[in-house]
Amino acid sequence: MTQYLLSVHYVEGAPATPAEEMDAAYRDVDALNSVLMEKGVWVFGGGLHEPSTATVVRVEDGETLMTDGPFAEAKEQLGGFWILECADLDEALDWAAQATVACRAPVEVRPFQDEPAA
Repeated sequence: MTQYLLSVHYVEGAPATPAEEMDAAYRDVDALNSVLMEKGVWVFGGGLHEPSTATVVRVEDGETLMTDGPFAEAKEQLGGFWILECADLDEALDWAAQATVACRAPVEVRPFQDEPAA
């Protein structure tokens, strides 16, 4: 089994989603999360606050530097994610199709790297 990151993207400046549509999306995501847990593929997941709440931490020349805002200067940022354990990419893509309907946003699927043998 491989773990996959299903990432949901937030698009800065996109028209605001009406409250009733957001409420429906939250209900649909909760329902999907329940199914993911029942099927045993759920590892972890969650939504994120807006990118403006981010803090970037770096260490340069032994000094810790912190800056406000997202690391990437882009309109599209990570908005939320799931980590699923799936038999293969096809299974992860099937879940991603359901996730994009539930959260009403694009979902990117990426496998985690294999851990080196001990």
